[in-house]
Amino acid sequence: MIEKRTPVRILVRAPNWIGDQVLAYPFYHLLRRAYPRARISVACVPWVEAVQFRNLIDEVLVLPRVLRPGWLGRIEALEEAGRLLKRAGPWDLGISLPNSFSAAWQLFRSGARSRRGYDVDGRGLLLNAKTPWAVGAELHRAEAYVKLLPEAGADAARVMEFWGVPPENDLDPGVPGVVSRFDWQNAWPGVEQVEPPASEYWVLAPGTTAESRRWPMERFASLARSLAEETGAVGVVVGGPAEAPLADQLCGDRSLRLIDRTARGPVSGLARLFAGAKFSVCNDSGLAHIAALCGSPVAIVWGGGDPKRTRPLGPGRVRMVFNPIECWPCERNQCVRPGAGAGAGVAKVGCLAGIQPEAILKEIGNALRP
Repeated sequence: MIEKRTPVRILVRAPNWIGDQVLAYPFYHLLRRAYPRARISVACVPWVEAVQFRNLIDEVLVLPRVLRPGWLGRIEALEEAGRLLKRAGPWDLGISLPNSFSAAWQLFRSGARSRRGYDVDGRGLLLNAKTPWAVGAELHRAEAYVKLLPEAGADAARVMEFWGVPPENDLDPGVPGVVSRFDWQNAWPGVEQVEPPASEYWVLAPGTTAESRRWPMERFASLARSLAEETGAVGVVVGGPAEAPLADQLCGDRSLRLIDRTARGPVSGLARLFAGAKFSVCNDSGLAHIAALCGSPVAIVWGGGDPKRTRPLGPGRVRMVFNPIECWPCERNQCVRPGAGAGAGVAKVGCLAGIQPEAILKEIGNALRP
């Protein structure tokens, strides 16, 4: 079989989303442990370049953007990516973490001798070391990634305990993890970090691209007001340029004791801020995964996602609040319930409408409990 020869050059097609990239951390850790002398290169889309784990890999190959609208522009970018990966080779082993056809095509065009990935959506012809999708369909995404490793073995069964099992899971004092903390200084070297406040603080990440995972601003404001009254701590609002208007809206009310740190560079620049926070409050978003990875206790307002598959993992305690109505979890970005058309607002996104600030306050307390 192809994997009998120890791979010297390994190409990994990284996930396309920040949260998925964070969930792939156990995969990268176990890959490096299995092949300590191999040269490991990662191919990724531009928006996840900043969260590649540089201490576990040797090279990052940033894939080209689609420059023209329509199918022709996508095909051009796909072919350019194939040529880029082919020139950077040769590759003994290629692993596709995304389940997209385009990711498998890029591995095929790279010329990798062994091409591993899940056999779904017609990708089987492009992969010569394929895994049936039934193996990963019901797993947490972090487990599904590790199942693609040639030598995962028993480690795959330990992925959900990779960071250890915290005491609140009724396993006191918990199960020791493979790794105890995330070394963000070495994983993301040279990234300018957002400066934390001098006093005690907490972090608020109110943004997300998906309507089905976006708690309304008025409820975040109510929560922040309660936290200001109960703790007196400063709240730091984080996010990208898209969240800057939300931060303006929230920070404009001085009674909330919030300060704006949105649009301050890549998300990897928030590592120090999350690592030092008393706790964080997030939507189900990439920043919730970053917070947990960097060790912050995090309370998540959980919308339409499936926590069995995409719950954040990390050394930081994770507490989720969700309202499991009849259509939950739908795993859709847009709510399709009757009456939930564009502009209908959170009242029509039933799983989010049923979550009140008091429930988040309770889970913050649970996350901070010794």
